[in-house]
Amino acid sequence: MPALRLILDWTLYRLALLLAAPLIPLRLTWRGRRERGYLKHWGERLGAVKAPPGAIWIHAVSVGEMRAAQPLIEALRADHSGRPFLLTCMTPTGRATAEALYGHFARIVYLPYDYAALVRRFLRRTRPAVGILMETELWPNLIRAADTRGVPLMLANARLSERSARGYARLPALTRASLGRITEIAAQTDADAARLRQRGARAVHVTGNLKFDIAPPPDMLERGAMWRAAWGARPVLLAASTREGEEALLLRAFAETAPAEVLLVLVPRHPQRFDAVAGLIEAAGLPYERRSMNRPPDADTRVLLGDSLGELFAYYAACDVAFVGGSLLPLGGQNLIEAASVGRPVLVGPHTFNFAQATADAVEAGAARQVRDAGDCMRQARALLADAAARTRMGEAGLAFAARHRGAAARVARLISPRVSGAGRLQRDRPD
Repeated sequence: MPALRLILDWTLYRLALLLAAPLIPLRLTWRGRRERGYLKHWGERLGAVKAPPGAIWIHAVSVGEMRAAQPLIEALRADHSGRPFLLTCMTPTGRATAEALYGHFARIVYLPYDYAALVRRFLRRTRPAVGILMETELWPNLIRAADTRGVPLMLANARLSERSARGYARLPALTRASLGRITEIAAQTDADAARLRQRGARAVHVTGNLKFDIAPPPDMLERGAMWRAAWGARPVLLAASTREGEEALLLRAFAETAPAEVLLVLVPRHPQRFDAVAGLIEAAGLPYERRSMNRPPDADTRVLLGDSLGELFAYYAACDVAFVGGSLLPLGGQNLIEAASVGRPVLVGPHTFNFAQATADAVEAGAARQVRDAGDCMRQARALLADAAARTRMGEAGLAFAARHRGAAARVARLISPRVSGAGRLQRDRPD
């Protein structure tokens, strides 16, 4: 019966890939209308890549995962200075982040889509020593091809929410077979580890969240301080990493309840939405300026639109209170650790299932507060902006919270390093 279920799951998965194939160029073209990077490097998405053999290969799907990999990459570079690095991603913003952080030493390409012939082609052309998939990127054909070629694969910073676990349960045998081929899994929390084991993972270790090991860059902290000096004494509320549907709620609550002297800095999560969010600010009737204008906001400016990339730490450094988006609507939340590590009081919405443990720990530590909705967010933000002592207490609690959870990068590197050291003789050349 289990064998029959696996055959059925594979059949359904391959059928889904077959039906999706004609839509891929259409999707890339459509997304390329707003984000030109989707129109480039199509050959890489078909496996036509070149890379030095024997590389440490790390796949991080987009911006958040690519940034989270930074402390792990630094640890691996220190342990394996002679090894080349290959980084793969799926989005143009992820690629741009990789180029900015690692472009001086790593080969950066798109990972091909999970078609058997394409991933075999990718592995044949790159011949990595080891593969590290950030968070929970389970691509059955890729995992199977790597196992066939003798490339050890690992999940780093792995997380599996209850919602994602239910999704993988739709193809239970295929999920179990894929997880069973993963050599090592470094899970963020005990709950993630338990859900991964329940779905078929074997060598699961709880190593913590790599995002705690990301130190605020000094140049970003300096930039934030310069911005704040230029903005003057106005109270500053930051809404960071907001997602579609949230900005309208926040802008309405801000327009209705925030004192005129408060400056709202609004930083959407996805750059392709910058212009759309500008339209929402105009529709709310709020005077605004854009960060890309590169000038301090006027005294009557109510909203500063953060339409820039790679400056989130600077925004945190420049604010008094930070709301972390993706959490007002059922989207799972975004990373609140960065705000805490800069020492800023954090507000988050009710929907944080992608960061459930980090959010619960931050609230318990006194570094964050959870709000019910946009109106409650503005009420709590106003209270904090009027209470310097409370802001100081939350900021100090955030610094302690971030420091207390560091060390994941070293733990994950210790799991990976033996596989890297022994990988040169393991990979097998087999006919495709």
